[in-house]
Formats: sequence, C-alpha cells, structure tokens
Amino acid sequence: MNETVKVADNLQEYKGRSLAQETWHRLLKNKGAVVGMIFMVLLFILACSGDLLYDYDTEIAGMIMSEAREAPSLAHPFGTDQLGRDVMARVIYGSRYSLIIGVGSVALGLIVGLITGSLAGFYGGGWDQLVMRANDILYSIPNIMLAVVIVQLLGTSILSLVIALSISSATSFAKITRASVMTIRDQEYVESAYAMGLPTWKIILKHIIPNCLSPIIVQVTLSIGSNIISASSLSFLGVGVPIPTPEWGTMLADGRLYIRSEPWMCIFPGLAIMLTVLALNLMGDGLRDALDPKLKR
Repeated sequence: MNETVKVADNLQEYKGRSLAQETWHRLLKNKGAVVGMIFMVLLFILACSGDLLYDYDTEIAGMIMSEAREAPSLAHPFGTDQLGRDVMARVIYGSRYSLIIGVGSVALGLIVGLITGSLAGFYGGGWDQLVMRANDILYSIPNIMLAVVIVQLLGTSILSLVIALSISSATSFAKITRASVMTIRDQEYVESAYAMGLPTWKIILKHIIPNCLSPIIVQVTLSIGSNIISASSLSFLGVGVPIPTPEWGTMLADGRLYIRSEPWMCIFPGLAIMLTVLALNLMGDGLRDALDPKLKR
C-alpha cells in the first residue's frame, strides 16, 4: 500500500513536466551539482568582469618590482609574484584562458566525435573498423605526449593547444556515440523513419543523435575538467600557453622556484585548478544521476 502511494505521489509530482524540466528538477536536488554550478557561474562572471576589477595589464605593465613577492594583504589578497604582479588579478585573468581552452577543445572534439561515432555506429562494416582502429591508436597514446607533439608541430599558441586537446576528446566522444547509436539504430521509430522515406542524414540528426545525448552531456562536463588539467600541465612544461600570459599552469611554473619562501605564488593557481575541476566533476556526477532513467523514482 505504501509503495502504491509513493508511486502515485511521484506520478503526480512529475505530471505535466517535460523531460528537460524533470531533469533540471532532479539536478537541483543534488547538492554537489548545485555547488558545482554556483562555482562555475561565479568563475564565469569573474572571468568576464576581470577588466572591471583590475584596470592594469597583468602581463608586463602590471610589474611593480618594489612590491615583488609580497605576502597576501588587503592591497593584494593573493600576494604578488616575483615581478610584483598581483596574483589575484592573474588568477582571475587566467580563468579566461583555462575556460576558453577547456570549452573550446571539448566543443571541437565533440563535433568530430559525434560525426565519426554516429557514422561508425550507424553504418558499421568497414567504416566502423576504420574509425575505431584509428580511435584505438590515438587512445593508446598518452594525452600529454600527443598534445606535446601537436603543439610543437603547430607552434606554441592557444589555438594549437585547443586543437591538440580536442583530438583526445574526440576519441572519447566517438566511442560513446558509437555505442549509443548501435543500441538505437534498430529501434522501431528509426525503421518508421526509413519507411517514411527520410534520408539517412536526417534520420541520424533528428532521431538518433538526440537520443544519444544523455551520456554525451555527462562526458562533456568531465572532459572540460580533464582538458583544463592537461592545458595547465602543458603550460607548466613550457609547451602550452606562451609566457607571460597569465594562465594557471604558467603561474605554477613561475612560482615553483619560490614555493618554500613564497608559497602563495603556487597555492592560489593550484587551488583555482583544483576547485574548477572539482566543480565540473560534481556537475558531471549530478547530470549522470539526473539523466539516468534507472535512478528515477
């Protein structure tokens, strides 16, 4: 009796809601996902309003040698670096580059992965073998090593970094899309679309890909965090964002020589990377739970 009442209450609760509204409602019940979303919104606002908060150049003109390596204070909440530049200003400006690289590389990888994965899963055969064997080759190469080679070939720049990281993202999206398409392509509504005379490309875009989006959306949030870490690692190694651009990995590389005497030069960029990736992972976990039909009550 209690189970019947519970089911009836749930049906009444979800009555009249669209799938998107129901997913959003369930996402808001996940406290971790909400915290992650709030952090990312605040980070985005700070990244966009950096020019309003700090009206000086954080690369060269912001150097004040008389204020070099000052500890955190009211004037400089995160302290200053070895050249007298405000660390807080550079962390805020650095969020722009990290978000651009993370989102840009995932977006590019998503487009390539969706196209190759959906075609491989839909047609199968030789095309499937070609795409997946190429995927396996790329997947077997460590992301950092592959990115270093590509950046060295294309030259050190933000665009080169986006292209390099998008390749590893594309392999993940291709595998997920292929697996999802293979479970959907034989469904009755796809056969009905064929019977109606719809062209193949329209069936893939209108009926198959929209039904594959749940795992892909989750992978997007996780891949952005992963690519931010990879971009920071490459910048730390000197093959990422060129100096003196205030990118988090570059800031860690600059501050590593002073980590014993002036640890704030590494602590705050490191915290920015950690908290951003943690927020994205919390969002990904929340989206996975919200989009998983098996977890719906």
